[in-house]
Amino acid sequence: MGVMNTNWIFGVVAALALGGCAVKPPAKYDYTAFRQAKPRSIVVLPPLNESPDVEATSSVLSQLTHPLAEAGYYVFPVTLVRETFHQNGLDVAGDIQTVGADKLSQVFGADAALYVTVSRYGTTYIVVDSVTTVAVSARLVDLKSGTVLWSGAASASSNENSNNNSGGLVGALVAAAVKQIINQSTNAGYSMAGTASERLLAGGRQNGILYGPYSPKYGTD
Repeated sequence: MGVMNTNWIFGVVAALALGGCAVKPPAKYDYTAFRQAKPRSIVVLPPLNESPDVEATSSVLSQLTHPLAEAGYYVFPVTLVRETFHQNGLDVAGDIQTVGADKLSQVFGADAALYVTVSRYGTTYIVVDSVTTVAVSARLVDLKSGTVLWSGAASASSNENSNNNSGGLVGALVAAAVKQIINQSTNAGYSMAGTASERLLAGGRQNGILYGPYSPKYGTD
């Protein structure tokens, strides 16, 4: 009897432990406003930079257009957009993102605007490693109504697929030294920004941007 009670207790504990470890899937995004608005063209505004790296805004901005275009939208050329703002005395991302939706619609004739924030950008150095991380978030706003059609966030890190156990301490130190040299001689965040931008804006991802009207997959998601 004691053995049976013990087994039963262990079974209950195991079930509770498994239940506590279960990860709930993210809630399905409500695309009602997005589908009603049916945006065809998007103007991407220069990202707000909350990181200490001054290269974050330009590095991320240069890689936002491609996934949106691949998803099926007409995206206004980044250089044209920045020059237009410059000609109107706006060069700071924070100032640009305060321009009203009606004004953006009037100037560019776009259906929607993408507001992006870079919360992390750059390389962190520790004793036996260096990690480059880029984290971005965005919201797509309808320029006719000012309604937020979609919002999301994504990140990418250089150590996502690394194996820190191979080679022992000496191997880790050598690898860290090599990575530090590479990171100091190149913009290590640029490739991570590309990955993060793709994860954020590629069509067909769970709770991501819907396919646009210029995609053969339009209306399938």
